[in-house]
Amino acid sequence: MSGATNFNLPDDLVNYLKVLDDFIEREIRPLEEQDDNIRFFDHRREDARTDWERGGLPTEDWEALLAEAKRRADKAGHFRYPLPREYGGQNGTNLGMAVIREHFATKGLGLHNDLQNEHSIVGNNVGVLLMLAYGSEQQKAEWVEDLLQGRKRFSFGISEPDHGSDATHMETTAVREGDEWIINGEKTWNTGIHKASHDLIFARTSGKAGDGFGITCFLVPSGAPGFTVKEYLWTFNMPTDHAHVVLENVRVPHSSILGEEGRGLQVVQHFFNENRIRQAASSLGAAQYCVNEAVSYAKIRKPFGKALATNQGIQFPLVELQTQIEMLRALIHKTAWMMDEYGAFSVSDKVSMCNYWANRLCCQAADQAMQVHGGLGYSRYKAFEHIYRHHRRYRITEGAEEIQMRRVAGYMFGFMSQKAPKGVSED
Repeated sequence: MSGATNFNLPDDLVNYLKVLDDFIEREIRPLEEQDDNIRFFDHRREDARTDWERGGLPTEDWEALLAEAKRRADKAGHFRYPLPREYGGQNGTNLGMAVIREHFATKGLGLHNDLQNEHSIVGNNVGVLLMLAYGSEQQKAEWVEDLLQGRKRFSFGISEPDHGSDATHMETTAVREGDEWIINGEKTWNTGIHKASHDLIFARTSGKAGDGFGITCFLVPSGAPGFTVKEYLWTFNMPTDHAHVVLENVRVPHSSILGEEGRGLQVVQHFFNENRIRQAASSLGAAQYCVNEAVSYAKIRKPFGKALATNQGIQFPLVELQTQIEMLRALIHKTAWMMDEYGAFSVSDKVSMCNYWANRLCCQAADQAMQVHGGLGYSRYKAFEHIYRHHRRYRITEGAEEIQMRRVAGYMFGFMSQKAPKGVSED
């Protein structure tokens, strides 16, 4: 048909996947296998990664290995892919990031891309992107390169013990006193604070509970007087770096505000869609890995004298999963492409669809792969239990699936608008 749409991925992106695969085989795979580093990815992984005597935090050698992989990826020019060229990036697209994240996750567990802690040789670099978009010139000069080199990092202090999905009812407050702000409150699920130099604390500075306006984000030094890590919250998948922190009369200068006073929620909202589409792509890739492994095993496993693959009871559940994977892949690619063409907020409904369905589908695929593999699938000698436990988390974090469905309903029934929030640029 004349003028028909071409659904092929861009040639440069397909070729780049080959470049990344070559880099993984030359640089990352040997690093993964030397000095028994494979212990972080085989049946010993949870013990190897977790310092049980230090509150369940990640072990130092595990995090050192991740840092070395990132260093090599940065040297090779891959780690900064989504960043502008002036910062050493490749002006990577949302479609490119989605395809890369799916491609990596389809390979299974490995040092190239570990989903449990968002590690990847092609970095998401959300902190850098936020700083470039909202930081003052002084903040950018002080932070950007240090963030990329790992000399500085900040956690995100958004969720609170009594307020998870509804950030507008935030109880943490900040009151101005001269050129300083005094912050009081508590935050939970403060991921990565054990290594972070600062915490991006969101606090109400004006307005009333339920207002979207009036919340400000502050770069708070994690060593500031009155800033205390109360505990690290143990989780389904260990190790944990998810902290419950308390702020008691913590003082920060006015210059510590990131973005505009009162518009803190827009700072995070700006990149929610980009994060969610990439996370959905990772869940899609992990689901495909589970199905691929189940199909391969069904071909060689021969109970009662014939391969499992000949049984429709094995075939049909995997066929249904593969069908959903194919449909979801098409929607993710379309949505990421539209984000690049029309802006991240133009497809908020589709991002939510991709996100909640991908996370649910991944859990279903991991569960079915366990069933096909029998007892072996339940063991830690296969990655399915790890994948299930990790991706079960994403049905809650990044906006619970019920929140994502509510967002879709809001757009369907006209309660919400697919426009950038006031003060947020789509550029």
